[in-house]
Amino acid sequence: MQSVKRLWGLAQASRLQRSVCQLQHKKVMEDNKPWALITEVGEEGYLKEFVNIIKQHFQIIYLEDFLQNPQLHGPKIQAMLVWALSPIVQPQLLSLLPSLKVVANGGVGIDHLDVPYISSLGVKVTNTPGVVSDATADMAMGLLLASARKIVEGHQIAVAPNSTHMTQRLMGEEVTGSTMGIIGMGHIGCKIAKRGKGFDMKILYHNRNRRSVEDEQAVGASYCENMDDLLKESDFVVLVVNLTPETTGLISHRELALMKPTATLVNISRGLVVDQDALVKALQSGTIHAAALDVTYPEPLPRDHPLLGLPNVVITPHLGTNTYTTTTKMVQRMVENAVAAVNGQSVPNEVKPK
Repeated sequence: MQSVKRLWGLAQASRLQRSVCQLQHKKVMEDNKPWALITEVGEEGYLKEFVNIIKQHFQIIYLEDFLQNPQLHGPKIQAMLVWALSPIVQPQLLSLLPSLKVVANGGVGIDHLDVPYISSLGVKVTNTPGVVSDATADMAMGLLLASARKIVEGHQIAVAPNSTHMTQRLMGEEVTGSTMGIIGMGHIGCKIAKRGKGFDMKILYHNRNRRSVEDEQAVGASYCENMDDLLKESDFVVLVVNLTPETTGLISHRELALMKPTATLVNISRGLVVDQDALVKALQSGTIHAAALDVTYPEPLPRDHPLLGLPNVVITPHLGTNTYTTTTKMVQRMVENAVAAVNGQSVPNEVKPK
């Protein structure tokens, strides 16, 4: 019996020793991970489950904690992961990060990043193309349908406490068989065209460069070399361009005046692509029928902004990529890009200065 107890005790001691060794090994592995600067967790930052993806590869420090003692933390940070435009990548912040190797952006648009300046410091810039396309294209079609079929207004009537009957006067616009004009025929634009094809829509598109015949045939799209022709013919105009100096204010008074009075403007690109003052006037005067916007400038709009009070406007708070599936893929891609840059490897989605 004594020998059995002795063996049991030795086994327990061995298990305890293994556990201690495993904990020590885990701590060593944790300590060897590079450091990354990220924004906070919560409503305006990352959800907790997405931070856990980052923690698999990085030791993290939150922006608020970093700013309390940048001299202590700055030299060890090698990656900055930008989510929902935060941390704001300014020269003053970059000057506090002498070991920084990469600014990894969540999302495709990098108009908030001074890529030439960041690159001049020897720091790589990355984004997450491809993984956002399906969710963003779904959002474009969702906004188009919500506006055309007055889904928001219908919901409000259906749940209103004083509703006693279902109105027949809430008439929407027919989507099937209508014409959709897409301005910006990149990866997302092609996905939107494919969805429009499923609704038997006629698809027009305008782009800096014409797509191949094979690409056009795959989604049933016709090229408009002149954007004005697209604006004149489309029942729904969908904006899918990157924000650049050339696309800032792309849609203003002149362009809106070219559109059909029955047409709807759908914007899933950036708020500054549209002259919002011109849009308000066009909607109030009946120059165009409606607008459906996932992006505005600023975000959110001031609570007294006239767009918020117009009955022919649907606005969502920049939800284009907001699904768990897409957000998980975005964070994973950010981490992959950052890890590659920190390790001196080829970076999958590096954005180089033009």
